[in-house]
Amino acid sequence: MKARVVYDSFFGNTEKIAQTIGNALGGAADVEVLRVGNVKPEHLTGLELLVVGSPTRAFRPTPAIHKLLAGIPANGLRGVKVAAFDTGIPVSEAPAVLRLFVKLFGYAAKPIAEGLKKKGGDLLVPPEGFFVKGSEGPLQEGELERAADWAKRIIAAR
Repeated sequence: MKARVVYDSFFGNTEKIAQTIGNALGGAADVEVLRVGNVKPEHLTGLELLVVGSPTRAFRPTPAIHKLLAGIPANGLRGVKVAAFDTGIPVSEAPAVLRLFVKLFGYAAKPIAEGLKKKGGDLLVPPEGFFVKGSEGPLQEGELERAADWAKRIIAAR
């Protein structure tokens, strides 16, 4: 199975999650993990699986991930299995005013998943969020293990 894990990262947390997902998928697929700025159109052709992740910035994916999704042609992901993830702080650790906004607008994974589906992708598993301590991290304890487990659910769902 030809797969790509595409991510954006500011403080390295989302990159660590993406690498963990790629490694976990690697036993079942020909996987390449790419930072969004290194993705060329040919990286998104002939895929069986595309996983996209972003840190949550202002309750949505980064501009680079948004641009990537917008640049995929209509039905460009037809026949491709897709999954989406994000990183962010847990609602319980957000300042009070932000808790309301998180509840209203959510995290980045859901809009990524919607964007992938809009381009014809077949969503394999629900969008997943991985948590960091504070706004810059590091990742919370156990998140890399959760990422590997999530990747195994992706493999099982295809």
